[in-house]
Amino acid sequence: MALFGSDFLKKLEYLSLVSKRVFRGSLMAQRRTVQLGSGIEFADHREYTPGDDFRYIDWNLCARHDELLLKRFQEEEDLHVYFLVDCSRSMAFGAPPKFDFARQVAAALAYIALADLDRVAVTAFANDIAADFPLTRGKGRILSLLKFFEGLSAQGADTNLERVATGFVHRDQRRGLVVVVGDLYDPNGFERGLDILRHRKYEPHVVQVYDRYEKDPPDMLGDVEMWDVESGSSRKVTVTEKNLRQYRRLFDEFQDRVQGYCTRYSLGCTRTSTEVAFDELILRMMRQAGAVR
Repeated sequence: MALFGSDFLKKLEYLSLVSKRVFRGSLMAQRRTVQLGSGIEFADHREYTPGDDFRYIDWNLCARHDELLLKRFQEEEDLHVYFLVDCSRSMAFGAPPKFDFARQVAAALAYIALADLDRVAVTAFANDIAADFPLTRGKGRILSLLKFFEGLSAQGADTNLERVATGFVHRDQRRGLVVVVGDLYDPNGFERGLDILRHRKYEPHVVQVYDRYEKDPPDMLGDVEMWDVESGSSRKVTVTEKNLRQYRRLFDEFQDRVQGYCTRYSLGCTRTSTEVAFDELILRMMRQAGAVR
């Protein structure tokens, strides 16, 4: 089945409608910046200073207190949503491949953001930034975005989220929500990259993807040759029951580490197997964001 076929597009439209009709707002909508300006929702007053627009003077308050005060209003600013999508070789593992699932999830979230008139950009990365889809707006851009996703491939050496985040935050762009989609298998630790995003006032949201056999590998006892899919190196080992138990424990500890980091810094965190349908995952993410009425 095509990665972004007609069925996929139908599901995108359904998710967008559900986000608007059933939920108070999408995962992204709740994070739009509200700032003081010339909107319609009253915020507070401030003292009049020479040069201020007379139209915003609160004349009723002035008549009662003999003091010139200006009304201040709130206006909603469109959100910038950045997607950092892991395209390292480890993402090619699985059935379906983690990379296909990650691209579908990122595309679905991007479509919802575009439908809400937010601005969206995508950065593919592995050991460094590999490709960019520049900041765009409007549902009419979704086909170009899907074409960009289709053109990506799982490549590159070991994931280096710290290097990627360093290059990303030094760009001339507005702060916003950064959705990191990948397996987070970074030899240097995924925390370093997320730390950089946080410290530069971006808001990371982690979508960690794994294959069911990574969580619970089949019993393959005896002499086997293990391959590192990212570096291409191999090693012959003898697998025992003890080794399998240790592996499962280390995997669970890694999962707890991801969740613990996100909880500690109040970051959005979604951990998922590729067995879950992408559209079911998106609905779950919106529920977790507190969007249910």
